[in-house]
Amino acid sequence: MQSRSAPEAATLVGRGKVEEIAAAVHSGRADAVIFDHDLTPTQQRNLEKAIGSKVIDRTQLILDIFASRARTREGRLQVELAQLNYLLPRLSGRGVEMSRLGGGIGTRGPGETQLETDRRRIARRIKKIEEDLEGVRAGRALHRRRRNAVPLATLAMAGYTNAGKSTLFNRLTHSGVLADARMFATLDPTVRPLVLPSHRRALVSDTVGFIRNLPTTLVKAFRATLEEVKESAMVLHVVDASSPSAAEHTAHVHKVLAEIGAAEIPQLLVMNKIDRLAGSADDFEALRRRLLGASGEHAELRAIAVSGLTGAGIDQLLATIDECLPLDPVVKTTLRLPLGDGATMALLYAMGRVLNVHYGGDFCEVIAEIPESLRHRLNLAE
Repeated sequence: MQSRSAPEAATLVGRGKVEEIAAAVHSGRADAVIFDHDLTPTQQRNLEKAIGSKVIDRTQLILDIFASRARTREGRLQVELAQLNYLLPRLSGRGVEMSRLGGGIGTRGPGETQLETDRRRIARRIKKIEEDLEGVRAGRALHRRRRNAVPLATLAMAGYTNAGKSTLFNRLTHSGVLADARMFATLDPTVRPLVLPSHRRALVSDTVGFIRNLPTTLVKAFRATLEEVKESAMVLHVVDASSPSAAEHTAHVHKVLAEIGAAEIPQLLVMNKIDRLAGSADDFEALRRRLLGASGEHAELRAIAVSGLTGAGIDQLLATIDECLPLDPVVKTTLRLPLGDGATMALLYAMGRVLNVHYGGDFCEVIAEIPESLRHRLNLAE
């Protein structure tokens, strides 16, 4: 740790701290130095030269962890895109090791030709991955449209990494999603059905864990995944109540939700891992106030204490979801449909009550009472 009025432009930390780190690396025979901070390409290059060891910054470490966790094609594409965007500005400092001598008139000197070649190759690969991810995003949007055709609310489980989201997800949906006490064990969202006490059905989505100072490259790369949170009817904000940093983690998740445009979605705070705590209902209320703060926009957020591991509090959680989940009210609407759109007409008869149909020209005007979610879906389709 170092306290400074401003970061050093060349090395982030001061000259004395660099010498201290170099001595620690030498005495401990360390293979790498990890900075819990983003480094510029110049800072990383200067530090490696001064310390004499490999230097990794916060973003690169997270990307390496993500790369080891990615299992599906979408996850690998997202990680590769983030890695390439991270690598591209750092190529210029690697002129010697990427050097390729060229002879003849008009050559630009050692390193320049290879550097330009690698930049073009990476730029082409980035463009290809972005196109592939757009296909993934379109496919996910299609799945959401199909889910929305049947009015089922979606609950998105969000929270700091290693808060126990996957264990709780398995408990709620009786699934077998990987639950591991490692950072970012879940990279790809999984959607499963959930039956509430009122016999209403909903969908639950398990998403990637958040962290403080989430790198912008990751937010962009995992846009398709984070859209599951933005499109949900309610966010189950899962927090590890036994963690000493639970209040900080809760604040970080609220910040990330605001960054991805999901701050206005109704939230339910799920205080997980209470099996590691001993306390009464009053103690849990005090914990809720500590996590959310005595004041602020989230101070009145409802909270439920549960244990995804033992099942404690799960019944109360389901009952609270049933109570807080926005109902799908029936609304009266008028639709103007092409005569050949039999699919939408069949959907109106199957999921609503058609009051009147008036034919005229190439269109028919339908007055029907349908669920709000279906009307929203049909309006978007138009």
